[in-house]
Amino acid sequence: MSGPLIVLVGPMGVGKTTVGALLAERLGTGYRDTDADIVAAGGREISDIFFDEGEQHFRDLERAAVRTALAEHPGVLALGGGAVLDEDTRGLLAGLPVVYLSMEANEAVRRTGLGLARPLLAINPRQQWKKLMEERRHLYTEVARAVVPTDERAPEEVAEAVIEALDLGGTAVPGAGPSATPGKENEA
Repeated sequence: MSGPLIVLVGPMGVGKTTVGALLAERLGTGYRDTDADIVAAGGREISDIFFDEGEQHFRDLERAAVRTALAEHPGVLALGGGAVLDEDTRGLLAGLPVVYLSMEANEAVRRTGLGLARPLLAINPRQQWKKLMEERRHLYTEVARAVVPTDERAPEEVAEAVIEALDLGGTAVPGAGPSATPGKENEA
């Protein structure tokens, strides 16, 4: 199988970046984050892109960044929280080892404070977070081979649960596909 060894999806603040870096280190492969790709390519923070050029422009950049990363990166890949909104992106994720890192609203508040650095949460953060999750949860689940809850878990515990859910056993070779059956969902 070509493409990333693991693709992480989930809401903002769930820990995709932290867990992704731990997974890459543990599995001896590279780590990449499409949000970081967008920032590096544009030389501006995501919040600045949102405020200056609008969400649709950001989503166009995100779609291109995800397509490129899926084609080029054989390691652990984290996607931005809204990447699954794009139908073409969901199609590209079909059959890949996608893990949905989930969390509840109380955990989101505890971890991030739902601060203003998140452009989609600038007004009434808790209510906006819940609304975003209502819109996105089914999409995360649709693309995921496994769902790993992160509530009240340390990043190392979450990384271990991802490895177990995809049956990688910590001996993965960079660029090799996982042995799990495509489309199979696991609860960890």
